[in-house]
Amino acid sequence: MSDAPTPRGIPPAGTLRWEVLGPGTDEEMAAIGLRRVRTLVELRRPLPLDPASRAGIAGIRTRPFDPGRDTDALLEVNNAAFDWHPEQGGWDRARLAEALAQRWVDPDGLLVHDGDDGVLDGFCWTRVHTDRQLGEIWVIGAHPDRHGSGLGAALVAAGLDHLHERGLRTVTLFTEAENRPARRMYDRMGFALHETRGGYR
Repeated sequence: MSDAPTPRGIPPAGTLRWEVLGPGTDEEMAAIGLRRVRTLVELRRPLPLDPASRAGIAGIRTRPFDPGRDTDALLEVNNAAFDWHPEQGGWDRARLAEALAQRWVDPDGLLVHDGDDGVLDGFCWTRVHTDRQLGEIWVIGAHPDRHGSGLGAALVAAGLDHLHERGLRTVTLFTEAENRPARRMYDRMGFALHETRGGYR
């Protein structure tokens, strides 16, 4: 058994969870009373983002998250985008504050995008791992009203550019194996499967 190398979210109190690598683990985990509740895939790609992987993606302006200005708007986008998600959905101010207080968080690495109306409509939360050999797209969220607009891919590209500017040469991200729209987007952007993890409860 192995924990994920990065926090995938902050589980609700009282939740016991494992993330497990390798084949044949469903039977092994069932033997100790745990069942698979999700399958995560880790995807990686080199940096910088090459022109072929950037094709068709609009450039957008982002800015660092401002907690005094953006907290409620970011929570609205997050909870709308992840209303189905067991860990990322249903966040409140306390849960966001807890996430922001983690030691790895760089305030400049939480990029937000303002729509044409000036209202925050998406964000890309990046992470630099402590050995500085690996960057991560930790969370990418676009308001459902913007689905189909290309904002998600544009936010990912902005996050990749930010990580490359920080000197990273490889980037990773995790997504649900069943999230086919996200998988297609990441495939088009040159991400490849690195690892699969079963989530058990």
